[in-house]
Amino acid sequence: MNAIYLNRRGLLIGSIFRVVRDAQTAEDIAQESYLRVAQAIRENPVEHVQAFLFQTARNLALDHARRQAARRLVEVDPDSVESRLVMSPAPPADQTLIDRERLAALEAVLGRLPERARRVFTLSRLEGWSYPRIGEALGVSPNTVYNDMKLAMSACIDAIERFDRR
Repeated sequence: MNAIYLNRRGLLIGSIFRVVRDAQTAEDIAQESYLRVAQAIRENPVEHVQAFLFQTARNLALDHARRQAARRLVEVDPDSVESRLVMSPAPPADQTLIDRERLAALEAVLGRLPERARRVFTLSRLEGWSYPRIGEALGVSPNTVYNDMKLAMSACIDAIERFDRR
């Protein structure tokens, strides 16, 4: 058995390589084939050891190739288009629905605020204006802007808390 393996090792690795397309894997499968055949012929005599060795190697190589193909179907490269579709940063659909309902509750509360408080909230939170700038634009003091903003924020917080309790 040893002489056959050593004399045919190059051919054996070459035939395995044609299936697995990786030199290190071909070496590993050749070694595994040798060990399996050596074990098998200790238990039962084999008439054509070389053919048995090559067939064992071929079967192991095909098994390896099948496992690799199956693994490629399951594993996704994190940089691939598929992974970006599967691992989307977008929230789940149910979370999107909840967020839309929460936004509707906020819009309803803001709609019930006095006009100036609604305008202060919009200029501050959506436009990014400072309180002095808002006060100047609306003709009120920054302290009044602060109080209107406090009213608007308090209404929003209450609305979200009510929404989350339901």
